Amino acid sequence: MSSSKGVALVTGAGQGIGRAIAIRLATDGFDIAVNDIPSNKERLDAVVEEVKAKGQKVIQVFADVSKESQVKAMVEEVVEKLGRLDVMVANAAVVVQKAFLDTTVEDVDFMHAVNVRGPFLCYKYAAQQMIAQGRGGRIIGACSNAGKKGMIHLSAYSASKFAVRGLTQVSAIELGRHGITVNAYAPGPTRTDMYFNGKKSYLGTPEEFDALINQGSALGHIGEPEDLASLVSFLASKDGRHITGQTINVDGGREFD
Repeated sequence: MSSSKGVALVTGAGQGIGRAIAIRLATDGFDIAVNDIPSNKERLDAVVEEVKAKGQKVIQVFADVSKESQVKAMVEEVVEKLGRLDVMVANAAVVVQKAFLDTTVEDVDFMHAVNVRGPFLCYKYAAQQMIAQGRGGRIIGACSNAGKKGMIHLSAYSASKFAVRGLTQVSAIELGRHGITVNAYAPGPTRTDMYFNGKKSYLGTPEEFDALINQGSALGHIGEPEDLASLVSFLASKDGRHITGQTINVDGGREFD
């Protein structure tokens, strides 16, 4: 029977950064609830098996994070099946890359529904549960380098990620008295589906794309999902108790605060 440091819920956990975070937190000793949308079930099933191999309890919970009723039900299901909620990682996000003048209202609404309303709902319902438990907690959201500096062809996405920073700061102020820390991670280019889709749309060769991305980094290399998972691991630990309201770059030295 596994021992547990608590229960962590990771949204958008079927792939990329979310998958890496779920596996890392399981390695750290947390029981895990992994979330994604039903169309990603096959990938989420694989993550469940990877978490099980770490010896921790794991459940999968399907929900669209942009829908309030589904987020509320998701948190309730996690508590019903795993007994509590100690760490919420609001990782799920989407991106549409278009020139500003080609970006539509539909593009804006889509990205803001998932990237802004999603974290807002996840933060809110996780916080309510953590307050009811009376043991504090950790809330961690997904920002981006594009939430620190506007980037070409990412107008609506960048706006949504700037919003995550504001949400993180204000909720940190209001939730601190309950022993809840709220932080976010800001990845630079990271080897995920989002990165490889960008590579496919690049007009040059894949090698030229990699070289271009590497040139923008002080360390000269592209991030891996595990690099973000390492930061989340720290923020979720006891060692992260005195850090809140921060959006931390994990980008090899691409952007600086």
